[in-house]
Amino acid sequence: MAAKSFDMIVIGAGPGGYVAAIRGAQLGLKVAIVEREHMGGICLNWGCIPTKAMLRSSEVFHLMHRAKEFGLKAEGIGYDLDAVVKRSRAVAKQLNGGVGHLMKKNKVTVVMGEASLPARGKVLVKTEAGVEDLTAPAVILATGARARELPGLEADGDLVWTYKHALVPPRMPKRLLVIGSGAIGIEFASFYNTLGAETTVVEVMDRILPVEDAEISAFAKKSFAKQGMTIMEKAMVKQLDRGKGNVTAHIEVGGKVEKHDFDTVISAVGIVGNTEGLGLEALGVKIDRTHVVTDAFCRTGVEGLYAIGDIAGAPWLAHKASHEGVMVAELIAGRNDVHPVKPESIAGCTYCHPQVASVGYSEAKAKELGYDVRVGRFPFIGNGKAIALGEPEGLVKTVFDAKTGELLGAHMIGAEVTELIQGYVVGRTLETTEEDLMNTVFPHPTLSEMMHEAVLDAYDRVVHI
Repeated sequence: MAAKSFDMIVIGAGPGGYVAAIRGAQLGLKVAIVEREHMGGICLNWGCIPTKAMLRSSEVFHLMHRAKEFGLKAEGIGYDLDAVVKRSRAVAKQLNGGVGHLMKKNKVTVVMGEASLPARGKVLVKTEAGVEDLTAPAVILATGARARELPGLEADGDLVWTYKHALVPPRMPKRLLVIGSGAIGIEFASFYNTLGAETTVVEVMDRILPVEDAEISAFAKKSFAKQGMTIMEKAMVKQLDRGKGNVTAHIEVGGKVEKHDFDTVISAVGIVGNTEGLGLEALGVKIDRTHVVTDAFCRTGVEGLYAIGDIAGAPWLAHKASHEGVMVAELIAGRNDVHPVKPESIAGCTYCHPQVASVGYSEAKAKELGYDVRVGRFPFIGNGKAIALGEPEGLVKTVFDAKTGELLGAHMIGAEVTELIQGYVVGRTLETTEEDLMNTVFPHPTLSEMMHEAVLDAYDRVVHI
C-alpha cells in the first residue's frame, strides 16, 4: 500500500498534539494526527478536566455545610459519589467530542492506533484495520506521560490507586493515604478529605507542595491540618502490606519506621514519559530519565523530529504543551518570528482547597540566582471581597528585583488564585516593573486588589494593612 504523505505528522492528541495539529492546519500545512486512546489525551480525559469537575463537587459540598454562615438553610446534606463521578466523566466526554470536531473543522486527518517511527520522516500506525504507512518531513512527538510506579507500591485498582482509579473510585475511602504532595496528590487529598475520608499525606521532601515558595507551602500545611488532614514531611513509604480491605503502610519518618493502617492508598509520586515502542533510540534521539532531550525550540537533534509537552520534560503542564505545539507548528511552517516558551513564565496551579498558584521564581530561588530582592505580601483578611465571599484565609506574595524593579515571581494561596495568577503572568510577559503595577488601577471590590497591595507592600506603600 502506498504511503500517505503529509507536511506534518503529530503523534499524540493531548493538549500539546491536538493544538499543534490545529495551528499547523491554520498555517496551510497538510496535517495528520495519530492517537492510540482518547482525543484530548490524559489532560482532558483523565487529568486536568475531570479532576476539576470532581473538585467543584467537593467545593460545593463544603460550602453547603457553611450555609448557616451565609444566612441560608441546608439540611440533610449528603453526596452520591457515583453521581459526582458520572458528572466528571460527562464533562470529559463532552470535551473529548469537542476535540474530534476541531480536527474535522481544521481538516486534520485523524488516525487511531499505535505509532512507531521506523525511519526519519516515516510513521507506521497499527490500527484495528491493519497498518497505515504515513510520511512527512516534520514529525512532532506529543505522547505525554503516565504515573510513575514505585517497586512495592504498584497500583492494583482495589487497595492501591493511581490517579485513574481515583477518578472512577470503586468505593469511598474511609482511611486514605496519599503518597506524594505535588499537585496531583494534594488535589486528590483535598477532594477525598472534604468528602469525609480520614486523609494522610506523605511527602519525601522537607515540605508539601515542594515546587512552591516555602511560605506558601507552610500556609497550605496549616490550612490542610485545620481541615483534619495528617501531613507527614521528610517521610517515605517503605512498603505496603496488603490484606483483605486493609493496607498497612510502613512509613519511615525521623529515622524510625511507623506502621499505619489504611483502606485505600493513592500513589502520586511523579510521572514517566511515554517514550517506549516508538523506535526513538534507533533514530538517535537522546532520552534522559524517560524524557526526550530537546533544545529551546523542542528540536530533538534528529532532523525534522520535535518533542513537546510532558515527554519533553518539566514543567508537566497542559498549557506549556499547547504553547510548545503552537511554537513548533509555526517553526515547521517557516515562520521566522517564533519565540521559545520560557518555563519561568509559565504559571502552575493547584486546585485544592485553598487553591495555590504561582509564576516565576520563589524568594529562595531568586536569592540563589543572585538577585537582591524586595518582597511584598498581602493577606486575604485585608480584602473586602475576600471577607464578603467568606474566604478570609489566604496570601499573595510578590518578589521583585530590588535593582531594576522587575517582577521575578508571584505566589498565592486562597480562593480563586488560579484565576488571579494570570495578571502576574501577563505582567511578566510584558516585562513589567513595580512602577507599572503600582500605577495600574485595580477594580473594587475584587480579590485582584490584593495583587496591587502585595506590590505596594514590597515598596513600603501598602494601604490596607
